Amino acid sequence: MNGRLTAAAALAALMAAGPAMAELVIPNLSYRTGPYAPGGIPYADGFNDFFTLLNERDGGIGGERVRVIECETAYNTEKGVECYEATKGEGSLVYNPLSTGITYQLIPRATADGIPLYTPGYGRTSAANGRVFEWVFNYPANYWDAASVAIRYLLDENGGSLTGKKIALVYHNSAYGKEPIRTLQELARKHGYELLEIAVDHPGQEQKSQWLQIRQQRPDYVLMWGWGVMNAVAIQEAANIRYPMENFIGVWWSGSENDVLPAGDGANGYKSLAMHGTGMDYPVYAALKQHVYDRGLASGAGDQIGSVLYSRGMYAALVIAEAVRKAQAIHGVAQVSPAQLRDGFEQLEITEARMAELGLPDFGQAFAATCEDHGGPGAGRIQQWDAAAKRWSLITPFIAPDDEVLTPLILEDSTAFAAENNITQRCQ
Repeated sequence: MNGRLTAAAALAALMAAGPAMAELVIPNLSYRTGPYAPGGIPYADGFNDFFTLLNERDGGIGGERVRVIECETAYNTEKGVECYEATKGEGSLVYNPLSTGITYQLIPRATADGIPLYTPGYGRTSAANGRVFEWVFNYPANYWDAASVAIRYLLDENGGSLTGKKIALVYHNSAYGKEPIRTLQELARKHGYELLEIAVDHPGQEQKSQWLQIRQQRPDYVLMWGWGVMNAVAIQEAANIRYPMENFIGVWWSGSENDVLPAGDGANGYKSLAMHGTGMDYPVYAALKQHVYDRGLASGAGDQIGSVLYSRGMYAALVIAEAVRKAQAIHGVAQVSPAQLRDGFEQLEITEARMAELGLPDFGQAFAATCEDHGGPGAGRIQQWDAAAKRWSLITPFIAPDDEVLTPLILEDSTAFAAENNITQRCQ
């Protein structure tokens, strides 16, 4: 059961209804309004539709139906916290807020409440260290992985050397956008490129001065950490100054159809990182058509089906569902608690064979979580936009990150967090 609620409406409804029984409650902290809706809408639809598929086809997970509570945050940190507080008493099992700002605020709250956070490809990167962040999981990859994968791709494109190259980072001026800076600085020291940091203030609709700077500085490559309308504006501005699109690479949150379509032919050749496969050529979509779309049960307007971010929301729901199955198997109960689900997340293994069984062969990388490792292997692919065909094409296999650089950074940041918050590290 999916619904669209403001934080206030959700709170009133939940106070009236009281705790739900005999179901698995999974909130969807979504945003269908404001300048970040181009990213929030497809993700929320894919997330909702996958759980609807499980309910309609399988009767839920392990015999327990899933109830999704959708709560509108507008990508606003304060509203996100309000949604969390409004829904946690409903028996909520896990939160996937799709916002780094909200995630940072929820980590201490969810940890104190004993509720897992699942933040795939976003959030606090150092939460990959399970010794410190017991309740947070960000596999299969994180922001620092993405930065490293982008540089490894550029190394490959340049015969193994970036010495003397200039790389610009155009980033959303927020916790999200600033996440890759330290990694890119360390990699610049290692590989000898010059890093040019260019901030774009919220929401990113005005970027002329930033792209004037790029035209003047003439970087060899531009990386982008954008979100919402910022992405489409940046791609249009790049086209306006005739920046070579094949040298412009966005993070996986800057690589959706909604980011490139507004620029028309000007976006042709633009690249982005990818956490997973693209398009609808997967068996799961036939199942969704039969059990969800054809029955009129699609989330939202039903116009985002098969898009990159729809698939990502579906993928997040799939991982959560698999963690629920694992928790059910570990504890021998169908109606798992948040603490039991945390065990499912920490012992979760998703193989290539299992992804094929779920209707998504060669879609996402295999991974196995442990007490120490909540971050996964961190590999990423590169996809490229074909404006004539209006589709993304994957142009590389999965590229592994540089753990020689990343592991010390994760340990440094997470150890500092543990010291600041009097956390005794576990998994000893």
